[in-house]
Amino acid sequence: MERISRIMVTSRPAMLGVVVMLAVTSASVAAADDGPGPLGVTADAAATRQTVRVGALFYADRAGKPTGGHYCTASVVHSPRGDLIATAAHCVSDADDKLLFVPGYRDGHAPYGVWKVGQRYLPDGWAKDQDEDSDLAFATVDALGGRRIEEVVGANRFTTGTATGATAVTVVGYPDSREAPISCTNKPVAHSSTQQRIDCPSFASGTSGSPWINGDEQVVGVLGGHDEGGSTDDVSYSVALGGGAAELYKDATAGS
Repeated sequence: MERISRIMVTSRPAMLGVVVMLAVTSASVAAADDGPGPLGVTADAAATRQTVRVGALFYADRAGKPTGGHYCTASVVHSPRGDLIATAAHCVSDADDKLLFVPGYRDGHAPYGVWKVGQRYLPDGWAKDQDEDSDLAFATVDALGGRRIEEVVGANRFTTGTATGATAVTVVGYPDSREAPISCTNKPVAHSSTQQRIDCPSFASGTSGSPWINGDEQVVGVLGGHDEGGSTDDVSYSVALGGGAAELYKDATAGS
């Protein structure tokens, strides 16, 4: 099941450092404690230093304003220029789409601003054949108010070569039917030599691109890959982050 969709609702952009409202139609979701808790349980994610690095992706209209509901998830990852986000390739593969990233998006608010997505970096395997083993992408975001996004919300470190399931990870994402993020902690397992999977309920359409974050604040997976993230809401996938992912990150940081 492809985990992206478009919900047409007109919204307004935010200015950095000011909490503004985006016009939305979905009901608000009450925040809850997003502590580790039991494994394999999904809950509303509280606004914390960690979760505000994760945000929702929106399409932009010709004026650069959000149009439609959020449709995918992305997260800020560390880069030399402090302007890089990671997501699934199938979320950003259409170069004609103008996109916006809203970190820490919650209940219609954009407390850390609305950021224009710039250059995108996709693996050749996805660009040519939409190979599910290449369903990973990076993108830069333009500065806002004279500041880079990493200065504002911080960043996790994109890390390759970590053994699948070595430690538990927390997945944070935005189902497109909800207006606040959810999170779930569990141990991934290998699905194949190139894919990993995690059992976490309710990661529905909109959660593609969600980071898998370990206890060292490292992104060791990105929701996508097999069946563009999974054919059910309760089992999610990620490309195994190996040499190809490392090369893509190198290209993205050199290009930015």
